[in-house]
Amino acid sequence: MHSYIRPNTYIVLRLPSGILKLLEIIPNTNISIGKFGTFQANSLLGRPYYLTFEILDKEEGNSNSELRVVPPAELHASSLTTAEDDTPAESTDEPAEGGAEFDIVGDNGEIIMQSNRLTIDDPSRQTLTMEEIEELKKAGTGSGKEIIARIMKSHQAIDEKTPFSLAKYTLRKSRKYLRRFTVFPADVNMLSEYVLDKEAHRIMELREENLGLINSWSNIHCAESNTIIPSSCGKGMIGGGRWLVVDDTGGLLVASLAERMGLLYQEEPEDDDSGKEEKDIECKPTEESASNSIPQGDAMDVDAPAKSISETANPEPPEISRESNTATSEATPSKPRTPRAVHIPPMSAQTNTLTIVHSNAQPNLGYLKYFSYDATASNPEHPLHTHLKTLTWLQMLYPDDDPGYKEPETISDDLLSTMKSSKRGTYFRKRRRWERVKRVVQETRAGGFDGLVVASVMEPATVLRACVPLLKGGATVTVYSANVEPLVELCDFYSKERRTAFVSRQNNDAVEQGQDANGSTAPQGPDEAIDPDFPVNPTLLLAPSLQTARARQYQVLPGRTHPLMTSRGGAEGFLFTATRVLPVSGKVEARGAFRAGKKRKVQVEPEKGG
Repeated sequence: MHSYIRPNTYIVLRLPSGILKLLEIIPNTNISIGKFGTFQANSLLGRPYYLTFEILDKEEGNSNSELRVVPPAELHASSLTTAEDDTPAESTDEPAEGGAEFDIVGDNGEIIMQSNRLTIDDPSRQTLTMEEIEELKKAGTGSGKEIIARIMKSHQAIDEKTPFSLAKYTLRKSRKYLRRFTVFPADVNMLSEYVLDKEAHRIMELREENLGLINSWSNIHCAESNTIIPSSCGKGMIGGGRWLVVDDTGGLLVASLAERMGLLYQEEPEDDDSGKEEKDIECKPTEESASNSIPQGDAMDVDAPAKSISETANPEPPEISRESNTATSEATPSKPRTPRAVHIPPMSAQTNTLTIVHSNAQPNLGYLKYFSYDATASNPEHPLHTHLKTLTWLQMLYPDDDPGYKEPETISDDLLSTMKSSKRGTYFRKRRRWERVKRVVQETRAGGFDGLVVASVMEPATVLRACVPLLKGGATVTVYSANVEPLVELCDFYSKERRTAFVSRQNNDAVEQGQDANGSTAPQGPDEAIDPDFPVNPTLLLAPSLQTARARQYQVLPGRTHPLMTSRGGAEGFLFTATRVLPVSGKVEARGAFRAGKKRKVQVEPEKGG
């Protein structure tokens, strides 16, 4: 992730009122943050994150406002004041001045907390009118500080407020009139907080603490160097840091997983000066560089005409014009040929990958645009271009019924040479798309994934019925739901009692359960009828558990500790976790020899005397 603000990237501004504003930094444009003012986007470029800026007043002859970095000493001035200058705190034993009445007194008679029982909340005690405040705003002096000072000075009952009440009053006025904002990077945590306030239903009310639980229980990590073990059938692979994901949160869950895997952010480009020097060195007009610039192998553009490629690779000028061409080349050096970019096939990574199963023609990964990735037209330089694989439910369960899985018509080379370049390029694009779909479908159906992460509005039992058999032994299963009822039902499906009944039913009726002569259980297919008593195979998952976590902000005062009344409600969000196990094939019988009757006697030798 970038350590400073770069152009054409998304950032998050936290305003004094606590509102988050998500925007894109476009050079040579103005950024408006409502009543707080407008400033130039160029004022933020190149600056580090997590700084607090203050919008200054416009100077004469300047149409744009300037920004000032607020130092930490000014931000935390109230916390850094000395004890002599502080107002007596409510949480200490220091009495307040003025002979005010107190409600809470300690056992030894010491005053603990001052009461504001006699404080009268009357708007007439504020002598400063709204018209005067608007005039101060138009004057624009002090960036809101003078307005707050005038309001505090004009309040007739400011001395009657308790220290805690005065602090809340000052904070409320500061949030309303100070023209400040703090810049944060548009990472997963800030994006989830922003979307949760705006459109919580689009992300299934997935909070930051829920994302942390999902990342921990699903064992998400960077597995670029993991080894791949070929599967027993020879068509797939086992391990390699491959996770299967079902995401209905618009791509927020995928972004959180990709961040832990090191795939969410592009690498920072090198400095422009070094890049220019390298270009100057590479672009010297030499015969060697000209010959090496010819694309070969996979780097060749398949859409280019075959005739032009052959002529470029093997130039054969006529004998007559060879001398004239040599003289011309010596007089005027020819321009170096720029090498064509190497084509990087998408979804081609073997390790450290995410495989997304979706129900639409295109996956809903709209929130990945804030991390410079577009699923419809991905950037080849982005790590998700090769490490993010997508396929539909139809392609995974019934691949023969999907039109994209069917092989397009093969055209001979002689016929291709007579076709136009546009039609030839369309033909090659169809072939590449079919090869990509076929490769992803075969890898997914072969299984061997390291884990399954689900955050979907679909019924969890139907999702696990199709996806759990694709996991390797010891893989983790993590299912998120905004409500607890679907996950409670899922825990019952994989409970110990239901697993015992399932095994007993297999032993009693081997023919109906699909067992052969050796007693091994046949795998469940998508076309198999769903048993209402056993909608899933309870022997595939072990130790199912249900949990939740939610962080709440509290107001901590003696005798008045409670959650903030302005905190957001909504669904709690629950998590189902389990471990994939491989049931042993055949009939299992536990036998042992048990001793009945007398206990075993232990002889104690007497101590020898000295």
